Amino acid sequence: MAAPVASNTDTVPKLIVHHLNDSRSQRILWLLEELEVPYEIKKYQRTAERLAPPELKAVHPLGNAPVITDGDLTLAESGAIIEYIIKKYGNGRAQPPESGWLDDLYYTHYAEASLMPILVNKIIFKIIPERSPFLIRPLLRSVFNQVSALMLNPRLKTHVQMIEDHLAKTNGWFAGGEVPTAADYMMIFPLEALDSQDKTVLGSKTIEYVKRAHERPAYKRALEKGGEYVYAKASL
Repeated sequence: MAAPVASNTDTVPKLIVHHLNDSRSQRILWLLEELEVPYEIKKYQRTAERLAPPELKAVHPLGNAPVITDGDLTLAESGAIIEYIIKKYGNGRAQPPESGWLDDLYYTHYAEASLMPILVNKIIFKIIPERSPFLIRPLLRSVFNQVSALMLNPRLKTHVQMIEDHLAKTNGWFAGGEVPTAADYMMIFPLEALDSQDKTVLGSKTIEYVKRAHERPAYKRALEKGGEYVYAKASL
């Protein structure tokens, strides 16, 4: 009797990353490459306005990235996706040491809850003048630059210093272990965004941290598969 022939569906990964260029979904690719989890990428390109395309709303109602589908499951939000993947596919990997579990918990949630809102506001303050009528553009640019300088830059400086002080106490990863954990997969996006825009903002330990992540073979594989990624150009 002839051996059974595997169907095509047996060789296709059921885990799909709906990947938007220059977005947080790059962190999901890095995690999957580190864990060596088989996956498929479906790529989406930003519109001329740098927004996610409407096609993503067919995957998730919010139309944002990252979002994954895993069989019948559809899951959005970076933190939820990262915790899900580590729990289901990690096989004990990407775990913090006992001494670092609280740091891992904190920075996993801190990345989007505290740090990213500041960066998003800075981006919005730049976009508004650029998309305003030409005649009032200089005025709005001046106003929003002053608002950013008074309201956002001092807060960002405080955050950056806290991160720098924390990394100075670890061996290179946020939880203090030998390998990246959930906190690192969450923190990499805001830090590499800052690093790519202005290297004078971050401290030396934080710049080293971003470079260390970018030098990992798994990160480089994720970059090759995900395509051009503006936030990694500065250090690669």
